[in-house]
Amino acid sequence: MENIHLQQLESSISITRQKLVDHPVYASIQDLDGLRCFMENHVYAVWDFMSLLKALQINLTCVSLPWVPVGNPATRFLINEIVAGEESDVDENGVRTSHFELYIKAMEQAEANTEPILGLIRALNTGTSIAYALDSIDIPGAAKKFMSFTFDTIASAKPHIMAAVFTFGREDLIPDMFISLIKELKIQFPDKVDIFQYYIERHIEVDGGHHAALAHQMTIELCGTDEAKWQEATEAVKQALEVRIALWDAIHQHITAVVA
Repeated sequence: MENIHLQQLESSISITRQKLVDHPVYASIQDLDGLRCFMENHVYAVWDFMSLLKALQINLTCVSLPWVPVGNPATRFLINEIVAGEESDVDENGVRTSHFELYIKAMEQAEANTEPILGLIRALNTGTSIAYALDSIDIPGAAKKFMSFTFDTIASAKPHIMAAVFTFGREDLIPDMFISLIKELKIQFPDKVDIFQYYIERHIEVDGGHHAALAHQMTIELCGTDEAKWQEATEAVKQALEVRIALWDAIHQHITAVVA
């Protein structure tokens, strides 16, 4: 039986979500240069998605010693299963990898520039705070704003908001047109695009299917029947979709400027 609160949330964001599906950024990617530009910006969203995911795991399960039972076992199951799939899925050869590492591999094959994102990872590995890293490292402006929103969401320490943003604000609604375009590029550049095509198809299969159902259930569990929580969740998702549109706008402008 469909949850009435979930239906209301989905209804309230439907127009904004459709803007993402219909966004011109997809059609603007006509060659490898356009795809590289897309990947070099989108990779930051792929990365901070993992931080949002782990923040949920930290809030909903026990990740410290000694272990004690935390929260609802059903919710623990939901988040732990999603983490396992996102953090240790399989690549095109069946080798275990995270979705972020798979994306980096796809970028390397396409000869996109991975140095900025890997520089961010190196800085964080040395103890640099995310706030300082976002201020000091040369990262595209729209990607910085996108990640700032994500880490502000995490800093809220409200699992129901994090879950809603994770579920509805971070699903890439990939249109069929974009998938067809990637297939066309693969025909032209079979040794440059096949890992990215695998990533997209795997993303649709896992994130858009099984994980989406788990994430929906997690949001329902965390918001319950609390009207205030559902309202907070809805407003946060609207903001998440707007910053995603802003990121897509920036990528589209960059690609079309280069073409012009």
